Amino acid sequence: MNSEETTETLNRKLAEAGLRSTRQREVVYNAILAKRDHPTADEIFARVKQEMPSISLATVYNCLDTLVQCHLVKQVHLERESTRFCPNLSEHAHFHDNDTGEVFDIQLDHEVMEKLSSILPENLTPSSIDITFRGRSIGAGNLEDSN
Repeated sequence: MNSEETTETLNRKLAEAGLRSTRQREVVYNAILAKRDHPTADEIFARVKQEMPSISLATVYNCLDTLVQCHLVKQVHLERESTRFCPNLSEHAHFHDNDTGEVFDIQLDHEVMEKLSSILPENLTPSSIDITFRGRSIGAGNLEDSN
């Protein structure tokens, strides 16, 4: 997605939620899209501070809340770690490298998602599925290409 499409998507999703686009929201959203490494709020703050020195951590948190609310990014919760943010809106799993702390997207095909949903009792209907694999990247380097 080029920067014009990114801005269009941001503006449309914000407008659908009855919100307006701000420079801060745009900078935070672009920081997440620019490097799809599942950053924490603090990491995003450090990135956007370079482009917008006057931005506060509170503003970054507010922008992130808005981006999640507008379905522009997902929150990724890993046990006992800070929340991370992921721009991949498709249903997918994550792989958390215990050695490096890196998080990678793992695409799950439609059949896998249906199978996971089918193992639930009849009276349960999932609205989302969160799966996290944990381990080590052996011969790391190529996982990043799958994002």
